[in-house]
Amino acid sequence: MTDRITNLEETVAHLARIVEELSDVIARQDGEIARLTRRVEQLVLREAEREVEAGAQIPLADQRPPHW
Repeated sequence: MTDRITNLEETVAHLARIVEELSDVIARQDGEIARLTRRVEQLVLREAEREVEAGAQIPLADQRPPHW
């Protein structure tokens, strides 16, 4: 019975460590996704401004796709 409890305690400790590591990975990925999202927004705005300066009537980002 003692061996079984020891094995269960080891398993729980192992799983707790894995959950902590996964939580860190998710937090890091969330920050990276937020950073990349901001960067894409900046690039879209910059491209829209460039298109307006080039004389385009409607910025590409605001145009409807051809299938609409």
